[in-house]
Amino acid sequence: MAFIMATSTSAVHRAVARLHHAGICLPGKRTIHAPALMEFLQYGVRYVFPAIQGPERAGLPTAGNHPELLPLLPAGEPPCHFVWPMEGGGSRGESLVPLFNGLCKVAQRDARLHKLLACVDLLRVGSPTQRAVAFHVLSTELTGAAPVT
Repeated sequence: MAFIMATSTSAVHRAVARLHHAGICLPGKRTIHAPALMEFLQYGVRYVFPAIQGPERAGLPTAGNHPELLPLLPAGEPPCHFVWPMEGGGSRGESLVPLFNGLCKVAQRDARLHKLLACVDLLRVGSPTQRAVAFHVLSTELTGAAPVT
């Protein structure tokens, strides 16, 4: 699975080096160790990349506001209306600072990556039930199998 990122080659190189150091990439390769990645997403991402929220803005829907995630969330949960701020965005909601510069540009070009990044944001800002839904979607999309609970 390959994604086109809107970032510099040197930034990607540094990120891969950090993934190796953390044990998320297999030693000497650029291959992700799926169990380590899933463990990081489930338990660590919201602490390593805490959500920075802002005022209501127009932008791209993220977290529980993503159109493919919204129907999966339990009805009794409070709504999660977040957007990545972007001029001309088609949705309104509380702004959430994107994980990286260029995220909106990448998400507009790649619907699957947009959904995956929205799941990561839901892991960062959602309730325990919402996080469980996001983790299930990520597990299924990234590993091809639902998580074992």
